Amino acid sequence: MKYITLSIATVLLMSGCQSILNQDQSNPLDNHNENQALIDVASANEINQALLVDEAIDVIHPIADGNVDLGNSAEEDYLSNDVWQRIRSNLELSIPDNPRIASQRAWFLKHPSYLNRVAKRAEPFLYYIVEALEANNIPVEIALLPIVESAFDPFAYSHGRASGMWQFVPGTGKRFGMKQNWWYDGRRDVVASTEGAIQYLQYLHKFFDGDWMLALAAYNSGEGRVRRAVRSNKKKNLPTDFWSLDLPKETRDYVPKLLALADIVKRSDEFKIKLLKIDNNSVISRVDIGSQLDLAKAAQLAKLTLTELQRLNPGFNRWATDPDGPHYLLLPNHKIADFKTGLAKLSKKERLAWQRYQIKSGDSLGKIAQKFNTEIALIKQVNNVKGNQIRAGKFLLIPVATASLDSYLLSQNQRLAKTQNKVVAGEKRIHIVKSGDTLWDLSRSYKVSTRSIAKWNGMAPRDTIKPGQKLVIWQKTAVNTTAKNSLTPSEQAIMRNITYRVRKGDSFARIASKFNVSITDIERWNSLNRKKYLQPGQMLKLSVDVTNNI
Repeated sequence: MKYITLSIATVLLMSGCQSILNQDQSNPLDNHNENQALIDVASANEINQALLVDEAIDVIHPIADGNVDLGNSAEEDYLSNDVWQRIRSNLELSIPDNPRIASQRAWFLKHPSYLNRVAKRAEPFLYYIVEALEANNIPVEIALLPIVESAFDPFAYSHGRASGMWQFVPGTGKRFGMKQNWWYDGRRDVVASTEGAIQYLQYLHKFFDGDWMLALAAYNSGEGRVRRAVRSNKKKNLPTDFWSLDLPKETRDYVPKLLALADIVKRSDEFKIKLLKIDNNSVISRVDIGSQLDLAKAAQLAKLTLTELQRLNPGFNRWATDPDGPHYLLLPNHKIADFKTGLAKLSKKERLAWQRYQIKSGDSLGKIAQKFNTEIALIKQVNNVKGNQIRAGKFLLIPVATASLDSYLLSQNQRLAKTQNKVVAGEKRIHIVKSGDTLWDLSRSYKVSTRSIAKWNGMAPRDTIKPGQKLVIWQKTAVNTTAKNSLTPSEQAIMRNITYRVRKGDSFARIASKFNVSITDIERWNSLNRKKYLQPGQMLKLSVDVTNNI
């Protein structure tokens, strides 16, 4: 049986996208102590020991958890029907003897391990992409474009706001049918983004009168920019082919990278490159699920780990599929029969977990949605609430995740948490965005670049920030800021995620006081209930301000 390694770590982009942002699974949360009694305070040694333990525990996914069984019985070395051979036999773009291509080809040939890593990432999807391209009469070389765009990483996110395997910015994604909302981002959905890429490339091919080189250049930098370069050359009576145009360096390198990859596939024997063999057969299929479904429940029905399911279905941002669709999942073919059998047995209510919640004084739909990591519209729909007014004492039925939220390791929240928890040299600051804040203002106050702030927080420098948003900022030395950007005590916090081993005599209240957090925090971080006793030896995840505890 063959397994594909799906690494949780993000990878370096080979294309013009400036970087891909790493994501993690834990989130430092606001600290407030709801216990009046002072017990003992965690010592520096206790926190340091916990931090040392957490260095190993933070990476909680062994590589086996990132493997998807594709159900192939043949060993890869004996595959007689290889998708690379299919691509090799159908190449149609001309590969000129060009120094720009030679330079890119040399890099790839010097780094064969990179090609193997990318091929492993591509393995579940490459056959599907080749089939889709051929069905639409698009050169099969385009199947290699996600290598240039994202190294075949559906979770890739660039500082230019491009996302997904095919790297669409939000506007272009919507233009070509990729839905984007709180629940779902079609730019990361392998099916939706591939369909969108095909539509966009067909449009560009027609726009540039059948010139694939110009169409590919425009995919990278936009049809307007390429058209201006063509017009400029025409005015100067210069050639208007791709190789003669004055384009940004990123775009000048972009097309040669794709052609270099095509040449390596074409002449792999000559270059003595052994490409990872990928079966030229369907290994995954799209399965209709009918309506919203908790991803943890779906994984259980498919006999996959939750991470495996999310890796095949990266478009879903949260713990469940979008209530308004798309209502499908990509699953390994040999898992589909059992999945369908199990799904058919689920009642509508069993598709999600539900919690009966009594509205408290001061509650709003927004607060309740945030508390349960769901959407206001869904709460209103389920409870037939017409307006935004709710009354204390009444009950709401809330759809909730069946597993603890940190189990959904590749959800948007957990990927952001991983980015914000990544350790960088210096002191970690937490800034809560205020009305009027901009990344530019914050970069000047903290004496860091806007690009760095964006990188530390899984966003693009041009993204807008909202009041109440938490930003992580790393500084080499402490900086005193004034006026509206002055640091409050909570913003001066240096937060670290630790793992604490419960001792004999410990209680929720004792641990909360020891680490200056609330019991509610401990419950939320560990999906526990304070009514249940803690057991000695039990491991708890805590997010502590080391400046207040050490």
